Amino acid sequence: MSNASATQSKVGMVIRVTSGNFLEMFDFFLFGFYATYIAKTYFPADSEFASLMLTFGTFGAGFIMRPVGAIVLGAYIDKVGRRQGLITTLSIMATGTVLVAFVPGYATIGLAAPLLVLIGRLLQGFSAGVELGGVSVYLAEMATPGRKGFYVSWQSASQQVAIIIAAFIGYVINATMAHETIAAWGWRIPFFIGCMIVPFIFVIRRSLQETDEFMARKHRPDAREIFHSMVRNWSIVVAGMMLVVMTTVSFYLITVYTPTFGRSVLRLTAGDSLAVTFCIGLSNLFWLPVMGGLSDRVGRKPLLIIFSVLTILTAYPVMAWLVVEPTFLKMLIAELWLSFLYGSYNGAMVVALTEVMPVDVRTSGFSLAYSLATAIFGGFTPVVSTVLIEVTGNKGAPGLWMSFAACCGLIGTWVLYRRNAVARREASSLHA
Repeated sequence: MSNASATQSKVGMVIRVTSGNFLEMFDFFLFGFYATYIAKTYFPADSEFASLMLTFGTFGAGFIMRPVGAIVLGAYIDKVGRRQGLITTLSIMATGTVLVAFVPGYATIGLAAPLLVLIGRLLQGFSAGVELGGVSVYLAEMATPGRKGFYVSWQSASQQVAIIIAAFIGYVINATMAHETIAAWGWRIPFFIGCMIVPFIFVIRRSLQETDEFMARKHRPDAREIFHSMVRNWSIVVAGMMLVVMTTVSFYLITVYTPTFGRSVLRLTAGDSLAVTFCIGLSNLFWLPVMGGLSDRVGRKPLLIIFSVLTILTAYPVMAWLVVEPTFLKMLIAELWLSFLYGSYNGAMVVALTEVMPVDVRTSGFSLAYSLATAIFGGFTPVVSTVLIEVTGNKGAPGLWMSFAACCGLIGTWVLYRRNAVARREASSLHA
C-alpha cells in the first residue's frame, strides 16, 4: 500500500472509531447547555437553584453508571475485540439518546417524566463508561509507530467537534426562535438531530476492522481473569483515576457548565454563552492534537507536570478576574486560557493512560480509571460549581474546584511515573 493510501486508510479508521464518541459528547453537552429548560420541563421546583440541582443531579447520575459499564463492557471488549465492543456500546448509547429526546414533560405524564429521563441518562452512562476507553485503546493500537500521542488525541478531539456543532445549532435556535418557544419545545430540536445521526454512525462504525495488535494476541482473558488482574493492579487504576481528574473536571467546567454559568451566574445572554462555548470547542480541537503530537516528541510526563502546575496557579485567579464586571470579551479570554490548559494536559494524558495499563486489561483498566474520575469528580462539576457559588457567595469559586483537580493530576503523574521508573530499574537489575 502506498504512503498516501495508508494515510487515507488511517484517517478513515480514526473517523469511524471516534464517531460514537461524537454522539456521546453531543448529547452530554446538550443536556448541560439546556439544563435550565430541562429543569423547568422535567424537574419543576419552588426555586431555580433547587430545580437546577435536580437537573444536574440527574446529569451526574449517568456518571455513577460509568464504573459499572467500564467493568462489564470493558471486560467484554477485552474478550471479544475492539470492533464488536464499540458497536455494542453505540447501541446502548443510542437507546438512552432516544429516551432523553422523546420523553414528554412533567406536566404531561407526571413523575414518569423525570424517571424516564433518569433511565436514559443511566443507559448513556453505562455505555460511556467504556466508550472512551474502547476508542482510546483502538486508536493506540492502530497508530503509526512514534505518533501514538497524536492519534489517541483524536478521541478527545472528536468530542470538541460535537461541542462546536451543538453550540452552532443552539446559536441558530436562539437567534431564530422566541425564548418562550425554546422553553416549550425548541430545546428538543438538537436532541432530535442527535437521534437522526445515530443510523449514520451505525453504518460507518460497522465497517471498522479489528486492530492487528488485538488479533495477534494468543490469549484473550475471560471476565474472571480480567477481574483478578484489575484487583492485582488496583494501585495503577487509582493512580490513573487521579491522572484523569484534572481532565474530566476541566472539560465539564469549560464546556458543559459554561453555558449555564454564563447565563445564570454572569447574567450574559444565551447568544454570548453559546459563542464562547463554540470558541472553546475550536480551541480544544486545536490544542489536543498539537499537544498530543508534542508529547510524542518530548514525552508525556513533562507536559502533564507543566500544565498541572499552571492550572493550580492560574485557574482561580482567572475565574476571580472574570466575575468582576463580567463581559463577553472577559469570559472569552478566561475560558480560552482554561481551554489551553485543558487541551495541553489532556493531549498527553489520554495516551499516557493507555500506556500504563497492563495489556491484557487495557480497555477495562483505562475505562475504570476514567469512569471513576468522571463519576466521583468530573460528572458532578456542574453540581459542585453551583453549590460552591451558593455556599460561598463567590462566583469565581469553580476555579478552586479546577485547581483541586489539577493537584490530583499532579499527584497521579508523580505516582505513575515513579512506579514506572522503579519497575524499569528492577527489570534492568534482573537482566544484569
